[in-house]
Order: sequence, then structure tokens, then C-alpha cells
Amino acid sequence: MRVTKRQLRGKEGEISLTPETLDDLWHLKYIIEKGDLVFALTKRKADTATDKLRPEKVEKKNVRLGIRVEELEFHKFSNRLRVHGPIEHGMDAGSYHTLNIEDGVNVSIRKYWKKDQFERVNEAEAASKRPKVVLVAIEEGDADIGLVRHYGIEMYSHITQSSGKGEGTLREVFFKTILDQLVHAAAGSESIVVSGPGFTKEDFLKYFNVREPEMATRALVEDTASIGMSGFQEVLRRGAVDRIMEESRIARESSLMEELLKEMAIDGKAAYGISDVRSALDYGAIETLLIADEMLRLEREKGGIDSLLQAVEHAQGKVVVFSTEFEPGKKLHALGGIAALLRFKM
Repeated sequence: MRVTKRQLRGKEGEISLTPETLDDLWHLKYIIEKGDLVFALTKRKADTATDKLRPEKVEKKNVRLGIRVEELEFHKFSNRLRVHGPIEHGMDAGSYHTLNIEDGVNVSIRKYWKKDQFERVNEAEAASKRPKVVLVAIEEGDADIGLVRHYGIEMYSHITQSSGKGEGTLREVFFKTILDQLVHAAAGSESIVVSGPGFTKEDFLKYFNVREPEMATRALVEDTASIGMSGFQEVLRRGAVDRIMEESRIARESSLMEELLKEMAIDGKAAYGISDVRSALDYGAIETLLIADEMLRLEREKGGIDSLLQAVEHAQGKVVVFSTEFEPGKKLHALGGIAALLRFKM
């Protein structure tokens, strides 16, 4: 995320920014909310009513419009965030319009900014300067490639060793197929973590070093008990991604969720569900509040959730917003969307 302007008085005002990745669009989904005023360059048909019986084809022209937000839709697979509402600034004021926000589209947001939204902007801006990470989990005959996103791990591909013929041994063909896909997945300067059980990953790394020596310098190896999504999560828990990305959002969420489930299993220092969390807050017991992004969005529409977050922070507690696109966030959502790690057992 590239921030191009901050014009604020306290927590109120305008921030202009340009999303550069799918991750940035995901962040914007939780930064922009109903009632915000959002400006962006867009296309709109000019109102050219004529007396002709057959209307002429109306050309769309580029205009900058300010929309009062009523609806948001995040289209992950088309890399687009749609912002819909009435036009307040620009041509056809009062009419409804949809802004299609994509990579490279500059957006200005005027609103009363909440603390977690400032943090999300800062995190996205800082993350754009960090190296990206591609995960390869491999065992004999099977491999998975995953992309580390801010909202979780996106499965890029699954490769199975063919039983057919090719140039070289079946294993060499298998390794070549993995490497061909990896070259596309990590075409930039992404760091690569090669993981899995046994010695297959080391054999692949030797092949990697011979075929793509320059690219292989970006790779490191991590032992895991499995491949697939569970193998990727094991890599996160072991801290490999943290070592690369300094402070990985999803690695932090995995660690916190693991700690929460451990405390819940022994009826220890944990609370979950809005009622138990509010009770823990009354006792000043909350050390870290865990809240799912979807719950935060929905509760903000009802009102009242921000006073709870502020009360936690005033009591020297931390607030961590979880992505429901990723497994820890899904688990948190299943627990009611909100939980807390406590300073003492209640």
C-alpha cells in the first residue's frame, strides 16, 4: 500500500492511498465502512439527452467522483473492491454509482478514523516494503505451493508425481514440474520456504540449486510433519515466515490461537463469546483481545463495539483483529468471533 496523503485533525480527515496488491484490497475492505466518503477516478456516462428517436451511443468518460458508501463487495478472484453509494461530489450528484477499486487506483477516504484502521494502513504500508514469501511443501510424490497473503495462505497449486513417461526419471520430471510452477509463483524477489517430512525436500533443493542457482539463494528449508495447508501452518508456527517478514500477521494469529485453545483445554486464562469477554473486561483481566474481522465489521454497523475495544486499551490490554480468510480466524469465528487471553484465571 502506498500512502500519498494524510490530511488529519486528530482522528478525523482524509487519507489518500494506492493499493498495489490483492492484500491491499483486502485491507481496504476493513478500512472503508458504511458512511465514509470515498473519492476515486472512475468512468461514467455523460447525461446527453437528445430529441432524436434513435439515441446515439453514449461514451463513458473519466471523472473523479466522491461516493457516500452504502455497500462494499470484495471480489478476491477478480482483484477488485466495489464501493457503491450515492454521488456527493462530481457529476450527477444524487445518483448512485459503483467505484471499482483495483491495483494502482488511487483512493481518498474521508472519515472519522478508528485506531485499528490507522494500524491497518500503517501495517499495509510497511508490508509493501518487506519481502514476500512463497511456501513449498513437498514429500515423495506430492507437493503443494502456497502464497503468503496478509489475509492468510492462498493455495497456488498441488503437484502429483506422474506415472507416465518423460525426459529423465519420474522423480526428475516431478521436481521439474514443481520448479516450473515455482518460477511463476516467485517471479519477483519473493523469499521461498521449502518444507516437508523426510529427505525429499533436501533432494528437491539440490535439484533447485543446479537448475535455478540464483533463485535458490532465496530459499530456506524447514522440517514439517506434513504437507498441504497443515504443513504450511506448521511452517508459520515454527517461525520461518516471521524470520523472513519480521512480524507476520498470520503467524501471530496462529500463535495466539494456539495459546487460546491451550488455555481453553485446561479451563485456564481464557474467555470467549461476547458475554464472557465483557465480564473479563469488568474485572480488568484482559491481556489480549482477539476479534474476527467479520464480527468487527458487523458489530460496527450495530454500534457499541468500539467502546469495548477502547476500554480494553485503556486497561493496558492489546487488541488483535483476526482475518477470517485464514484458519485461526475461522476458528475464532466459530467461538463467537471474540475471545480473550487473560492476566489471571476467572
